[in-house]
Amino acid sequence: MQGVVTPFLLAMILSLLLTPPVRRLAIRMGAIDRPVGRSVHNHPIPRLGGLAILISFLAAVLLTQGISDDTVRGVLAGALVLAVVGLLDDTRGLTPGIKFLGQIAAAILLVALGTSVGEVTNPLDGGMFYLGVWGYPLTVFWVVAIINVVNLIDGLDGLAAGISTIAAVTLMFVARQQGQALAAVMAAALAGGAIGFLRYNFNPARIFMGDTGSMFLGFVLAAISVDGALKSTAALALAVPVLALGLPIFDTFFAILRRSLNGQPIYLPDKGHLHHRLLDLGLNQRQAVLVMYTISGLLGIAAVLITQTGFMESLAFLLTLVGALLVGAKKVGVLEFHPGHMVKK
Repeated sequence: MQGVVTPFLLAMILSLLLTPPVRRLAIRMGAIDRPVGRSVHNHPIPRLGGLAILISFLAAVLLTQGISDDTVRGVLAGALVLAVVGLLDDTRGLTPGIKFLGQIAAAILLVALGTSVGEVTNPLDGGMFYLGVWGYPLTVFWVVAIINVVNLIDGLDGLAAGISTIAAVTLMFVARQQGQALAAVMAAALAGGAIGFLRYNFNPARIFMGDTGSMFLGFVLAAISVDGALKSTAALALAVPVLALGLPIFDTFFAILRRSLNGQPIYLPDKGHLHHRLLDLGLNQRQAVLVMYTISGLLGIAAVLITQTGFMESLAFLLTLVGALLVGAKKVGVLEFHPGHMVKK
């Protein structure tokens, strides 16, 4: 574990030190999140906190790894693009289309600088299945998708930061098991930066990460999974990052399914996400967040276990897990649509 301790501690300490001045900067710039629509907070709170996570992560990675690796350069380039997009959105507001173009640009930069899924493990014979040129658009799609699912989970104090920390730790363990040293270091640095920020973001939050933070976290988690988990020798390598990022992925999937089954546009936001349903069931913010941390942690453990088992065992485990998630989703009510849940723009 020695190789990941230094970047983790460095990023955590930097994030702890940087978040208060970033908060003051957000107030001076007028980057304030005021309660509207789906908001669960009832008073204005500064955002831009993601800037502290971003700087802490990049500093920890560059100081420990340098900039010679293609993946580091790709993550740096993409992070800078998302930093500009996020800062503009958090301070002035951008249309969804502009943000989407920024996300695509960041993903393309990552791929252009050498990080993409070239092959995945073939579970039938243990060999490799080569994607060829299809690996490039698939990588861009994956990165943009994960950016958005992490952005969507950012609905309660400390939720996105905590879930991202758990996902990063999971990916760190998988990367170390598979001998992917750089992916492990980046995951450790991301976890450290998010934990340092969580000191100020857990309920009652004194600062939000804003799109600057949620898009950056999603981008780096996607890049780490491409560089580490998707290149693992696990029988079901594709399942590893899906489980590591399981909570935001499944919550987004259930939202799309819920809106489709009820004839609602899938792009229109509602208050039917898991964290909304837990609040409706009577939990307070802290309790709801801790429940979601627990679910994410269990999915992370499942991701690690997948790397240790064969194809049939992994498949049976995954089918059982998906079945349990569907039953749980139905009981909690995330598949139910109520007219009052829809947020009108």
